[in-house]
Amino acid sequence: MGPIPLQRDTVQRPGTVVAGQGGDPRPAARTSLPGIPQASAAARRFVRAALADWTATGLPSGGEFGERLTDDALTVASELVTNAVVHAGTTVELLLRLEDPAGPEPAALVLEITDHHPARSVRDDRPDRPDPAEYGRGLQLVATLAESWGITYRTGLKTVWARLLGDDRYGLPDAPPAADARGRDGVVLTSAAGRAVRDDAGWAGRGGLSFLAEASGLLTGQLDEDLVASTAGRLLVPRLADWCAIWLESESGGPAAAPRLAGVWHSDEARTALLRPALEKEPLRLPGSVGTGPVPIPWPCGAAPERGGGTGAALAHRIISGGRTLGALLVGREGDENIPDEVAALLADFVRRVGLAVGAARAYTRQATISRILQRGLLPSKVAEIPGVTSALVYEPSDDGMVGGDFYDLFPCPGGRWCFVLGDVQGSGPEAAVVTGLARPWLRLLSREGFRVGEVLDRLNRLLLDDAMEAAEAAALMVAAAGGQQLQGGEQIQDGSQSRFLSLLYGDLVPLPDGGVRCTVASAGHPLPLLLRPDGSVRPAAEPQVLLGIVEDVAYDSRSFDLAPGDSLLCVTDGVTERRSGRVMFDDADGLARVLEGCAGLPAAGIADRIKRAVHTFAERPPDDDLALLVIQVDEDRPAAVRGSSAGE
Repeated sequence: MGPIPLQRDTVQRPGTVVAGQGGDPRPAARTSLPGIPQASAAARRFVRAALADWTATGLPSGGEFGERLTDDALTVASELVTNAVVHAGTTVELLLRLEDPAGPEPAALVLEITDHHPARSVRDDRPDRPDPAEYGRGLQLVATLAESWGITYRTGLKTVWARLLGDDRYGLPDAPPAADARGRDGVVLTSAAGRAVRDDAGWAGRGGLSFLAEASGLLTGQLDEDLVASTAGRLLVPRLADWCAIWLESESGGPAAAPRLAGVWHSDEARTALLRPALEKEPLRLPGSVGTGPVPIPWPCGAAPERGGGTGAALAHRIISGGRTLGALLVGREGDENIPDEVAALLADFVRRVGLAVGAARAYTRQATISRILQRGLLPSKVAEIPGVTSALVYEPSDDGMVGGDFYDLFPCPGGRWCFVLGDVQGSGPEAAVVTGLARPWLRLLSREGFRVGEVLDRLNRLLLDDAMEAAEAAALMVAAAGGQQLQGGEQIQDGSQSRFLSLLYGDLVPLPDGGVRCTVASAGHPLPLLLRPDGSVRPAAEPQVLLGIVEDVAYDSRSFDLAPGDSLLCVTDGVTERRSGRVMFDDADGLARVLEGCAGLPAAGIADRIKRAVHTFAERPPDDDLALLVIQVDEDRPAAVRGSSAGE
């Protein structure tokens, strides 16, 4: 039930051939991408890999895909996936299809990007409408690069498609002479008097569009604002400028706090040391009255080849996200009286993307900090040690930047009992944290009040359905709204009642005089615990029952049994049982039980490690859900328990 991870590559290897209409095979590749900022960069990698695979198999018949067609395909895929993530926030399906692969004409590529939020945009010309440029060039770029394009609406789906023609169909000139150097963005650089001479007019066409698409993918892939600044500086120098500097405002320092110089980059690294002191003398902070346009800045003397000498042109832009100033970016060109309009316009578009990336990085940092604090408070600092019993625990949240839905506990109770809990709250983030933060102490309180296992679940179920939970969830919603938070994959926090669904495995242990343990356990919508005997036999140790927080008039039953010395009880969350490899789940055909059978004779820690490794190796992709498992094993050499012994609170 956890979120899609932020920092894992979820792109599948492209397919080769998919049968088309009329039985004719058509080369096609498809993948599914999560609705997260890194999706655009993943889309570029996927398209590049698909074209390389097709070339290796002799497709198209004319040979390799031309440089221009490849660049355009990468640009369109990146931009349309970015638009889908920004506007829909859902999982995105990407289909790449090759048309006329064996025909006499050069091949054409068709890209289809599908999201699951088919709402049509409504034209809004109000003056207070947010700057549309913050969202990229989108369909304007597609219209420029594609021979044809369109949007198809289906029930629950929206698909944007674009058809790109092969290089020979463009009617464009051949590649520049070998004496010129062509960058990835297609702008020609030639050498003159020891410095780069840029073809600035090239930025007004495909070069600028390709550069922005590449920049979007690289910037949104960073989850730290300093890495965003570093990436931006290296993209600008030397492509668009001889040097640049970026200042970032303090997130909590207020107007009085001076912005910090996040980085300085120069095409001649040896001269960075001269430029930095000149820029550090007075931090750059542009007033809000200048708007989002460029601001000419006096030439810093440290930027010149020699101190005090040389001239150039320098422009500054405010870095903005959501109407809030996050910093400033300054670029300079040596020896130029001004920066051409084409470059200035491209810089303005680039800075908007830097602002979006810095804003996203800061939101992620805030979320990660809050999550770490919440996680420390929601999970026990340590689990209790039970005389004659060894326990082993594995807990792996799917994303370090988000509070997970899984939780656990193992604690002593009066009367010589020890209670254990393994739970899974639907969802993640603030709502899941509220449920976990209330459920765990409630369980401890009810357990120590002497209620039996089934009664504890009955009362917890009623508490989850109580109006008090709604008030607590409302507080979580306000916290999330104040921080501008959004659940992973674009899922907005909307319906608090849904997050009250809780699957729970709860039980207690009572040591027996003969060295065994009496175990009573109940499962509420949770994967059933499995009992492993020393001979390798495995059986479920509880009966399935309904989730907590759904049905009001329900009575939960428990099952009691003895754990003899050498017996082990395995408890897991659905991050184990529902681990997927394609359409197959880890626990299909009793997969978990079969792995556990092979753990006979292992200590508790060995069983936990064996199960964890089996879950991780079940699929190539890392787990995309929280993973928690608890092993309780009765020691074989345990001495007889002392009658009447009691565990303190």
